[in-house]
Amino acid sequence: MNARVPSAVFNTTQALEHVSAAWDQDIVHRLEDYIRIPAKSPMFDRQWAESGYIDTVVRNTAQWIEAQKVPGLTLEVLRLEGRTPVIFFEVPASAGEASEVPESGQTVLMYGHLDKQPEFSGWRNDLGPWTPKYEDGKLYGRGGADDGYAAYAAIAALQALKAQKLRHPRVVGLIETCEESGSYDLLPYVDALKTRLGDVGLVVCLDSGAGNYDQLWLTNSLRGMASGVLKVEILTEGIHSGDASGLVPSSFRILRQVLDRLEDSKTGRLLPQSFHCEVPGERLQQAQATAQILGDELFKRFPWAHYDCGGATTFALPTTSDPLEALLKRTWQPTLSVTGADGFPDIANAGNVLRPYTAFKLSLRLPPLVEASAAVQELKALLEDNAPYQAKVTFEGLSSATGWNAPDTAPWFDAALNEASQAHFGASCGHIGQGGTIPLMNMLSKGFPQAQMMVCGVLGPKSNAHGPNEFLHVPYAKKLTAAVAQVISRFP
Repeated sequence: MNARVPSAVFNTTQALEHVSAAWDQDIVHRLEDYIRIPAKSPMFDRQWAESGYIDTVVRNTAQWIEAQKVPGLTLEVLRLEGRTPVIFFEVPASAGEASEVPESGQTVLMYGHLDKQPEFSGWRNDLGPWTPKYEDGKLYGRGGADDGYAAYAAIAALQALKAQKLRHPRVVGLIETCEESGSYDLLPYVDALKTRLGDVGLVVCLDSGAGNYDQLWLTNSLRGMASGVLKVEILTEGIHSGDASGLVPSSFRILRQVLDRLEDSKTGRLLPQSFHCEVPGERLQQAQATAQILGDELFKRFPWAHYDCGGATTFALPTTSDPLEALLKRTWQPTLSVTGADGFPDIANAGNVLRPYTAFKLSLRLPPLVEASAAVQELKALLEDNAPYQAKVTFEGLSSATGWNAPDTAPWFDAALNEASQAHFGASCGHIGQGGTIPLMNMLSKGFPQAQMMVCGVLGPKSNAHGPNEFLHVPYAKKLTAAVAQVISRFP
């Protein structure tokens, strides 16, 4: 058996210069074009096929990838009937300047998505969701950071490896267009591609966040999610409130009662114990270390409402001021948010009418170890059973996804992460749980239980994905791209 040929030394300076040039000369401009296209996820654009926006961003991204002429790269745009398209690319293992290709038959899978959240309101006067603006190293606009940049950064990282003629394993890319809707279209594609994905040993997912912009951050957990519409109907049509109020119960009051079964409105704690789970010891230790790094930056990152009170500025307060508790609340505790409402006229047109119904869109974030499908069933029964005043109460589930807890970190992977973080940021790699959901991660962990998971991203302080003034921190994205290349170069 031939002795293993060691990989050439990764030149961190050269890699950062290479990816920085790609970002400055090309990628930023491509992302500006991407931001201009309202390629909303199918949950928010039911007519996505007719509007053509998703097809446009897929076509533009695929054409750009092919134009880079990465040696050996092949690409397909896959389209299953009735489902959003997926980009799949493949780059064979390369020996670089070594005498033979890597002995490992394992594959690196790089993941991202191109679909976007809807517009939302409250953008700065000079900004807008579909109007890109590059200012002070930040590229503003919907979807640039979440996560249109991922496909471009993945290719730039591969080009940095190729430029140094380094050995690398086989790499495949999976870029979907249904992530913001719960990735319900993705599983059929993963099934169809199962044999072509190969034996995945490392997943690089570029759809996550960062605790700050000063070091590389590895996501070690993701919450699950269940969303749906809770609707309470008490009348068939609106009636004069002076005539009926006091006798006809308010649909809004009934809805409040129903939600009281789910949540303690004073504390925000979800009442069903089955929606909670124990925090693993390793995650608790990592959260303690991260709390020491970030401190009160965990709170300062949010745009708190404020007002003048007696000459002093008073700010709204978080649920806790303890950094460790704050981390655990947003990553390992279930929480309920109301993200939309129906049945209400706007204030200017709200007469003295008792409304026939009230509907809320609910977003329930679940701890990483709670099974989403079981939670949805329990949630529906909890909300619908024994309705007050025999009102018609319905809960229609929209999407759900089980969360994810990272596998044990292999020694080579831990060393590679810290080496890359020190090289490009001057600080060790941080570990942080994220309160959001990436449905693919739980799916991949089950399919490839031995794979290491490099879940990372550019969503740092104030980047505000899904909300107004979303931005991509370009200087951080450059360093992250180079760090990804370096970790892949260390794949054993």
